[in-house]
Amino acid sequence: MCRLWRGGLCGIFLPTFVGDAVSGATWLAVSLVFFVSGLAYLAVLPGDETSSESVLLGLRRTGLAGTVREFVGRHDPMVLGVPAVVFALFVAARAAFPAATTGAVDAVSGAVLRQFGVFFLGTVLVAVAYCVFLLLGPWGDVRLGGPDAEPTYTYPTYFTLIFTAGIAAGIVFWGPAESLFHYQTPPPYFDAAPRSDAAVGGALTYALFHWGLSAWSAYAVVGVPVAYYVFERGAPLRVSAILTPFLGPDGLDTLPARVVDTLAVFATVGGIATSVALVSEQFLAGIGFQWGVTTGQTGPVLFVGGLTLVVVLSAVTGVHRGIRRLAGVNVALFVLFAVVVAAVGPLGVVSDRGAAALGSYAVNFVPLSLHVGGAWVAEWTVWNWSWWFSWAPFAGLFVAALSRGRRVRTVVFTGVVATSLATIAWFVLLGGTSLWVQRTGVADVLGAVAARGGAETVVGFQVFAALPLGQLLTFLFLALIVVFMATSADTSTLVVSVLAAREGVAPSTGSVVFWGVFQGAVAVSLLLVGGGQTLQALAVLTGGPFAVLSLVALAGLTLSFYRRERGRGHESLVTRLGSRLPTVQTHHDVEPPEE
Repeated sequence: MCRLWRGGLCGIFLPTFVGDAVSGATWLAVSLVFFVSGLAYLAVLPGDETSSESVLLGLRRTGLAGTVREFVGRHDPMVLGVPAVVFALFVAARAAFPAATTGAVDAVSGAVLRQFGVFFLGTVLVAVAYCVFLLLGPWGDVRLGGPDAEPTYTYPTYFTLIFTAGIAAGIVFWGPAESLFHYQTPPPYFDAAPRSDAAVGGALTYALFHWGLSAWSAYAVVGVPVAYYVFERGAPLRVSAILTPFLGPDGLDTLPARVVDTLAVFATVGGIATSVALVSEQFLAGIGFQWGVTTGQTGPVLFVGGLTLVVVLSAVTGVHRGIRRLAGVNVALFVLFAVVVAAVGPLGVVSDRGAAALGSYAVNFVPLSLHVGGAWVAEWTVWNWSWWFSWAPFAGLFVAALSRGRRVRTVVFTGVVATSLATIAWFVLLGGTSLWVQRTGVADVLGAVAARGGAETVVGFQVFAALPLGQLLTFLFLALIVVFMATSADTSTLVVSVLAAREGVAPSTGSVVFWGVFQGAVAVSLLLVGGGQTLQALAVLTGGPFAVLSLVALAGLTLSFYRRERGRGHESLVTRLGSRLPTVQTHHDVEPPEE
């Protein structure tokens, strides 16, 4: 193992060491051993077994025979069976009739995004407005779990877990790329000429818009209602808990609730599997770009297999050990990478452009939220909103599980404001650097994308190769791809295991292993038979039902707050801040000195 680690380091920082001496598959295996062994070791290290890990996300430890019996007998057959059958049928149809399957799914998804674009835009704006109300209003003062409830995790850990679970490797994939694509094909709202100086501001602004407050609000409007009903009404930890005001805590084992949980499992597995497929292509593109090797058909299998191993080990060891540790490594790498890029990149230009884009984002937020700009908005904004809503079940459920002892205001601040600030800083830095590299001619990144048939996977590697310390940046970028994807996939594995188990039964280790391997198997199938983009479009379609359910959840939460929290002395943020301001005495309030 040590020899492999030394060989991996030599190859990473001395790419000529690889050359023609090592095959692509061998070098990929060495790279994966380097990254995967470290993360897997970290996940399984013994921890403080007396720590207060969330019972809601706890696991039952069983032997092999008990695992098999429990897996068969303790799963909800509908929640387990429907997604498994749908994915199997999709992969079979894609292999047998690729053109027809792709055409049918694309036609349906395109029609939905065009016809219901106004609905998605309006729903996201409502979600943002409701989050602002919870942040500032009196209901934000509600403490989940009661006045004496204490948080399970420290605030830094709480933020780290939410941020890394909800963003996945999309932030790595699109960070250096999205602004470039908007620069090449400017959004109609800003009416700028392609590749012009005027197009730069609009490109950055729209990237911030797609990854900022609006996106994260989709998670909060699912997570906050679930958390309230779980900790205040005794509802089970399920996405269907949002129906508690209408069905009651004891009515969540009915068909409507099971349909909601089944859709949540399908959306989660579809979203994670397609994300794994996309980032595996990005990782393999990085291997090919940096070391000039090709991996063939074995590459996807090796990459997804290594990633699945990390995901399963991390999920099985639980939130307090594997998931928390990988999340911590993720944020540390995220910050380190950003610091290095800021140090070697055009920080002055990025700061100027970023400040202008932030101002434009603030000024144009409401108009952008309501702008129905034809095909461009449907393909970018509406698609993004649907995608974020399709991830909202798993991310919102995870936020809810972690939030006992937190005030609603803290949950919204962390899950919307703090996470948005982190993603906005990333897109300003990476997007601004990519635009600078392209505009100054340091590298023709868009030309490289066109030469590879429009593949976004090469953007980051082209940009970092044009900067000082390019090899170090490439190494950190590859590490971020692996860690970001692992920290979302291990969370989704645990959440799906919770959703698929019968009500009142904690998932077993066998269930976690099954769902982790199942997600990996779907991703490998997509990479081998094609159809990753098609399955992604299919998963995005689940964003529509969850956008509707988010409005139902907000209506129910409003009714519950009005009935149960009115008159309990909750203070708005404005009132609380005002009470802490020093009192200014006037001359009428000043008592005369004693004589």
